[in-house]
Amino acid sequence: MISMQDLDEFSIADEGLFDVQAITDAVMTTSQSITELCIRFFLNLIVCWILVQFFYYRKSRRRDYYFTFMVFSSAMLMLLYIMGNVEVGVGLTLGLFAIFGVIRYRTETVPIREMTYLFVIIALAAINGLAPVYKLVGAAGTNPHYELFTGGVAIMLLSNLLVVLLIWVLESRKLLRHTSTKLILYDRIELIVPEKRAELIADIEKRTGLKVDNLEVGHVDFLKDAAFIKVYYTLDKDQTGSIDTLTRAKDFVEQ
Repeated sequence: MISMQDLDEFSIADEGLFDVQAITDAVMTTSQSITELCIRFFLNLIVCWILVQFFYYRKSRRRDYYFTFMVFSSAMLMLLYIMGNVEVGVGLTLGLFAIFGVIRYRTETVPIREMTYLFVIIALAAINGLAPVYKLVGAAGTNPHYELFTGGVAIMLLSNLLVVLLIWVLESRKLLRHTSTKLILYDRIELIVPEKRAELIADIEKRTGLKVDNLEVGHVDFLKDAAFIKVYYTLDKDQTGSIDTLTRAKDFVEQ
């Protein structure tokens, strides 16, 4: 039989349990949530714009990828931010992205440079969408609440800065030669033999106006007296060669 004293002890224990739950269930205010979202969104948007405008678009001039990168980055950030605050978790979010990415991009050959920028933009969206901006402060009985976590914000800013600096270094012509390849259909197959390599290079340079660094001879059609030759050459500053490997007119779409 339970006495009144036992009931009082249970009541005290329950009150202590409720206090613990109150501490652990502390939530951010509406203004804090809006501030956090704005910090994440605009930081990600600015960094993405810097990468696309000053590094990617300056050379490629692809307006379609410009639009894709900007929208993709913002949408990915919002998705990660929302999913990171619910029971679904980040794992399912990344899984959904992978599924949608395979469905969309398997139908088109995306150049390696565009795929690299896409991966960087996704990585930055994950950093900016999941890095801690607010932290819970306050011990038991001291009204726990959330405060801006300056250390987390600093780390997030530094991570974005390091990525931008890395791309700037790699895209700088002073530190990295920008080379490209051009696939040409060559008609003077008498020059493709190894002993006439110098004459072959000179003829291609004269006819294309390119400074040939190297070349490879591919398929040879003796019936048509033609051969496919892959030419390696150095690009001029801020120049791109995104359509050099196309061989059919229908593969070219004005961007």
